[in-house]
Amino acid sequence: MLDIKFIRDNQDIVKDAIRKKFVKLDLDGLISLDDKRREVLSLVENLRAEQKTVSDGMVSADASAREELLAKLRPLKENLQKKEEELKKLTSDWRDMMVQVPNVPDMTVPEGVSDEDNQEIRAWGEKTQFDFEAKDHVALCEAHDLADFERGAKVSGFRGYFMKNEGAQLFFALWQYTLNYFIKEGYTPIIVPSLVKKETLYGTGYLPQGEEDLYQTQDGEFLAGTAEVAMMSYYAGEILEKKDLPKKFIAFSPCFRREAGAHGKDIKGIIRVHEFFKLEQIILSEANHEMSVALHEEITKHVENIMQALKLPYHVVVNCTGDLGLGQVKKYDIEAWMPSQQKYRETHSSSYFHDFQTRRLNIRYRDDDGSLKYVHSLNNTACATSRLPASILENYQEADGRIRIPEVLRQYFSTDYIG
Repeated sequence: MLDIKFIRDNQDIVKDAIRKKFVKLDLDGLISLDDKRREVLSLVENLRAEQKTVSDGMVSADASAREELLAKLRPLKENLQKKEEELKKLTSDWRDMMVQVPNVPDMTVPEGVSDEDNQEIRAWGEKTQFDFEAKDHVALCEAHDLADFERGAKVSGFRGYFMKNEGAQLFFALWQYTLNYFIKEGYTPIIVPSLVKKETLYGTGYLPQGEEDLYQTQDGEFLAGTAEVAMMSYYAGEILEKKDLPKKFIAFSPCFRREAGAHGKDIKGIIRVHEFFKLEQIILSEANHEMSVALHEEITKHVENIMQALKLPYHVVVNCTGDLGLGQVKKYDIEAWMPSQQKYRETHSSSYFHDFQTRRLNIRYRDDDGSLKYVHSLNNTACATSRLPASILENYQEADGRIRIPEVLRQYFSTDYIG
């Protein structure tokens, strides 16, 4: 959420952000609503002060004066009650509009409509090419009994799957390798809940716009699509000390996404599924743009280090304005090469938000001068299973049908090959 003062003082900038992110919001309507809210709020405060004055006067008043004060107090209370109800409704409408205001993209973000307009900024590794007829990850899983998609659909429904044998081992190996990497880098490991309250999703900006992609329980809670949701709410309503910043976490959780609107895309395999597992980088830092930019590059570099250790060809793209989330200031996608599709596919997403999330969640820190400021937040995928395993299986297949295990993961296997 943006500060209403910033919105009022920078209406042209915010309107441009609304345009660039294709958000449907009447900013002039919001400003008018805020004017009315302020007007009624001032009136309510004046009525409360007047009511207090009258009530205080009754303490020392004689019987006759008390009757006069009571006669004055009754309509005052009625008017105050009406205005408080009006203020409550105005505040609710105001909040509904405020949570729809998008964050302002960084000036380095290219303007565009969709992911088709994202721009490559660098690539690493030669795109894997084979001198034999290569298989996709689905065929490789079936050939080596690494996954069971038929029984997965029987048990879990559309996009259900079981990972088994070396397929399951590959998941565990990636989790352990990634976890060890980030622990060495000073990140705190943490397992977070996937079952979360609605407030956590509003706080991180996934609601109200992303509700169609969320699973909801009969109790009104939700299944989160990333560990970011629970981890960001960990410090909700708290005040941190500047000396403890930045706080860096490597958070693990199951993730659930309905993939609404994705019917017909990646029907087979483990690229696009409803349930998966993910290690996520989350950082809370002091309110400094230059630091956010530096940390954004850091969390992206960590992923590139892992991709290079796995020897997976990839490229990094900067997302255009139309492919940014409501709260993102800037985002990179890291995409691994998929030989079967002859194109890169997203495996990681690296973003920074300034205080968009922390203002909603009320996470602040005490600065050197004693003032309270909202911290800045950043996040990036560290390891998403199952997309990363799919890329490994395809890039590491050999002509005889076997699949080499990446060298850095062999410590978690009893063999160097699958098959």
